Amino acid sequence: MDHSEGEGRGERGPHVAHRLSDPVVAERFAALETVGHNSSDVIVVLNHGGFVLYGNPVAQQFFELSAEEGVGTDALGLIHPEDRERVVERFLSLMERPGGSIREALRIVTPSGVVKDLELVATNSFDNPAIGGILVNGQDVTQRNRDQRELVSLAERFRVAFAENMAPMTFTDLEDRIIDVNDAMCEMVGYAREELVGQDSTIFTYTEDVGITEESHRRALAGETPQTRYVKRYRRKDGRIITVEVSRATAVGPDGQPQYFVFSERDVTEERTMTAELSKRALHDPLTGLANRSLFEDRLAHAHARARRHGGYGAVLLIDLDDFKGVNDTYGHVIGDELLAAIADRLRRVARSTDTLCRFGGDEFLVLVEEMAGGGEARAIAERILEEMAAPFSLRGTTFVQRASVGVAVFDPSAEDVSTLVQSADIALYEAKRQGRGRVVVFTPSMHLEAVSRFTLAQDLSRALERDEMSMAFQPIIDLANGEVVGYESLMRWRHPERGAVPPDVFIPLAEQSNLIYDLGAFALRVAAEAMNRLPRSDGYPPYVTVNLSARQFHDRNLPDLVRRALRLHDVAPHRLLLEITESVALEDITESLAIIEELATLGVGVALDDFGTGFSSLSYLVQLRPRAIKIDQSFVRPAAPSPQSDAILELILLLGRKLGVMMIAEGIETPAQYHRLRGVNCRYGQGFLWSPAVGLDEVEDLITRLSESPPIDHSRRRRGRMNERHVAEAD
Repeated sequence: MDHSEGEGRGERGPHVAHRLSDPVVAERFAALETVGHNSSDVIVVLNHGGFVLYGNPVAQQFFELSAEEGVGTDALGLIHPEDRERVVERFLSLMERPGGSIREALRIVTPSGVVKDLELVATNSFDNPAIGGILVNGQDVTQRNRDQRELVSLAERFRVAFAENMAPMTFTDLEDRIIDVNDAMCEMVGYAREELVGQDSTIFTYTEDVGITEESHRRALAGETPQTRYVKRYRRKDGRIITVEVSRATAVGPDGQPQYFVFSERDVTEERTMTAELSKRALHDPLTGLANRSLFEDRLAHAHARARRHGGYGAVLLIDLDDFKGVNDTYGHVIGDELLAAIADRLRRVARSTDTLCRFGGDEFLVLVEEMAGGGEARAIAERILEEMAAPFSLRGTTFVQRASVGVAVFDPSAEDVSTLVQSADIALYEAKRQGRGRVVVFTPSMHLEAVSRFTLAQDLSRALERDEMSMAFQPIIDLANGEVVGYESLMRWRHPERGAVPPDVFIPLAEQSNLIYDLGAFALRVAAEAMNRLPRSDGYPPYVTVNLSARQFHDRNLPDLVRRALRLHDVAPHRLLLEITESVALEDITESLAIIEELATLGVGVALDDFGTGFSSLSYLVQLRPRAIKIDQSFVRPAAPSPQSDAILELILLLGRKLGVMMIAEGIETPAQYHRLRGVNCRYGQGFLWSPAVGLDEVEDLITRLSESPPIDHSRRRRGRMNERHVAEAD
């Protein structure tokens, strides 16, 4: 821009340039030009039409026009369209008032399209020979206005962020006095804003948590934690206690010193309650409320660490309920669950405050015992548990006794690792059950070796059938009146390729722990049915054969079909087969047992009660079961201390059998004296080593010959009766 002169809206271009050559005009603007070059303001001179006569360097930069481009420019045309009508009207009014002035704020649009803010004072100086136009003196306020708008926006955002924030917020001074609170904070603590401003936070802080905020302030002022987060409890005005998560920030002034504190708070009462509940569910058994396995393992690790630091002994007790399945089967799972809960209550009565109780799963419980003076204390605690369990349970009008077995594993400060303690307790528990249940066994290292041996043996057993290592042996059952063989008990044998003969009382329990027992049972039935066609007939009558069944086999619903197929495959008369079960197996679930026995009887197959006299059967159950045969346990055949009383008991058992029409077979006869004792009380049938142990099928023919030629008992009045089809019919 440069000085020029023109009159009227429209004077510009060559006419304006022509006026620049006028020495008088040039002289007129000389003084103004000196001032304009040294000013930081926007200085412009306009003619009557609003065209530029002069613009200083600041004006040139503001309007983005050079000196040449600026002179003659329609300044009013650069005004923002939204401001133009208002500003032009005021400029036209100013033209009519010599010496008058106006103050205006407006927006300018530069040729490149940039919008700028300008605040100006315009003066009518046409009567001033040094100016001769409208003198505009302005300031570029674009950045200032932008900053102000940003401040307004920030203020609005802050208002929304604080006053209308749904999160409770508080401002306090450095002494914890409340400067301001928002509505959400008032609602959370139940106080009005007027009740809080000027107070400190103790007005709503739970008594035991006073000091938490003060300590946080102290650390902030010491420069340790300008920002922090903590949890404390508040007591609302209505008295309700809530848990709050507090986030605190320190506002710092230009000098870097703390000015005030800003708090954002969150009511986490429900969240904490839910978290605690979820944590309890995750770490506790829902039925009993005891710790679950995860929590138990964590407590065990800590107990081990404490023992190593401070000394002392600890122990893991694994408790397993004896025959809990019978409770579920007899009374239902509702009673079963209530019993488990009742057992948990009894364990709580025995446990000390330092012990941890756990439901390990199913009907197994764990107890972690800490701070023991010696390892023997663990056995004493286990014995107290069994004593507590011995008292009858009464649930929903039903009273019964639920006994248990306990395996104990002890650790001391020298223990390097306790991760196998539960496994060790399980090994001890297995030994407790093997010894007869209802007892306590403490783990010893030798038990681990036995467990490894059992595991290896179980692995070998799983392949024994396919390797043809299993076979059946047959022990004769004798008519004691005449010495004739009337039947055979089939007994399973396992010849291990490396260990040799493995006793049944070793491998049968291993098989019962897995489904292998079903494979062995099917094998025994097939071989027994096949053997019936090869066993020599006694005096023309075919002998019968007994097959022993475990509890799992007998209660398997597929048993009748399995028996039917075996008999049909080998074309054997059903009455020649007797299935042996112990009386305890029969009474596990008397209703189910009766149904199975009835189904077997429909096939023509009978049931024999083995080890009779050692269980707890009642006469009413015996009548219901209606066994075809009863095998008298050898403890009655060869009592530890023979006496008239033991003879009387044996005679009563035999009399009971005769009255019920049941075959009575004495087991374990080994000496002639035992034979004569049995004959003295009219026992008709028996078996034992006096005649022969069990032999292979290929040896039975020689056995019969030997017994015929050299009988162990001289039957001077030999009767020709046989335990054959006629005897079976009589027994039925």
